[in-house]
Parts: sequence; C-alpha cells; structure tokens
Amino acid sequence: MGPKRAIVLLSGGLDSATVLAIARSRNFECYALSVEYGQRHRAELNAARRLAVALGAHEHRTMRVDLADIGGSALTDIKVPVPQAPGSGIPVTYVPARNTLFLSLALGWAEVIGAADIFMGVNAVDYSGYPDCRPAFIRAFEALARVATKAGVEGGRFHIHAPLIEMSKADIIRAGVDLGVDFAATVSCYQADADGKACGKCDSCRLRAAGFAAARIPDPTVYRP
Repeated sequence: MGPKRAIVLLSGGLDSATVLAIARSRNFECYALSVEYGQRHRAELNAARRLAVALGAHEHRTMRVDLADIGGSALTDIKVPVPQAPGSGIPVTYVPARNTLFLSLALGWAEVIGAADIFMGVNAVDYSGYPDCRPAFIRAFEALARVATKAGVEGGRFHIHAPLIEMSKADIIRAGVDLGVDFAATVSCYQADADGKACGKCDSCRLRAAGFAAARIPDPTVYRP
C-alpha cells in the first residue's frame, strides 16, 4: 500500500501554512495547491512556494483562475477599496465563489492522483462573515464530491479536512509554532508589497497581530514604514 495522499490548499498565509504542517504531522504525502486568482499581489504566491519546500510538500502546483474578471471583491477589483476598519456582515474582502472554485480544483487533482483527502485553512471564528468558511459549506462540498466525480459514484469518499475551523487565531499560531512553522515566511496582508511587507492596517493584518498578541508569541511580521 502506498502513502496516504492529500491535496493541501496553500495560499502562503499563516492559516494554510499551519494546515500543511498539520497534514504532514498526520503522515499524509502532501500535494500543495496554490491558486493565482487575480489577487492584488503575488507576494503570497511567492511565500507559498517557499513554504511548500520548507514544510515538506511532495509536490507544489500553482493553478490559474482569473476571478478579477468577475470582480466584486476588494481582493480582486481595484475599484473596491480594502477596508481600514472592521465592518459588519459579509466583508468586501469576500471573493465570490473562491473557495468553491479552489476546492473544485483540489478535487480534480485529488481524483487524478488517487487522493481521498483535501485540507484547507478555512476558519469560522475569525472569518464568520464568509459563507464559504463555515462547517455547512464543508459538509455540502463533501456531498457534492460524492455525486460529481467518477471516484465518488464508484463508491469512493472524499474528506474535506478543515482542522482550523473552530480555532482562534491564537490557537492556530500556537499549533503552527509547535509544528515548526516559520511564520516569518508567511504573507497574510491584503495589500502586501512586492517583498511581502505588510501594511499593518487591513483586516487580515489586524487579526494576525491580535493573534500573536493573544498567543503571547512575538509577531515576526515585517511591516512597511
């Protein structure tokens, strides 16, 4: 019997890096998948490449789906400003259908390589405003995978692992540190520059900084002046 294989969605951020480390700790042979989807910067994709190597991914691929053609999100549409203060409801940083598309790409690759497991770093605590970061979404996609794939209709079952979904940012950081994740190599900022330096003002930067403070772990993030 060969190794257990898993697809791990790897954005280059803090959460996905921790998920890759978790999957490796569970003895999965990890195939890391990043997606160039028309996001504002490439710094996180550059980080993903480095993290895939550092965290022992068996293979790393970057696939392309240009969600900038759809627009409607502060992360893909330059006409929509990145918010500088917390809001209510579903944030403007929500990217329509992003996680559905990401999981679809992961599902296709999983079926090709014979993997039954897909890991992703969604979190319903810090990002409860995102509909595609909730347990109901994960359950629904697993049900879809059973009827939408050759492997599924022939009796196979895909498992979508979301190990961070009920964890606080501080808990995620502690778990990553325990597993040897170098968080200095991750990029979380919505407006990072070409070198990956963070703005320190966007929602993602605020959540990340608050997480390190709550975990009582020094924040290794490099911020722009």
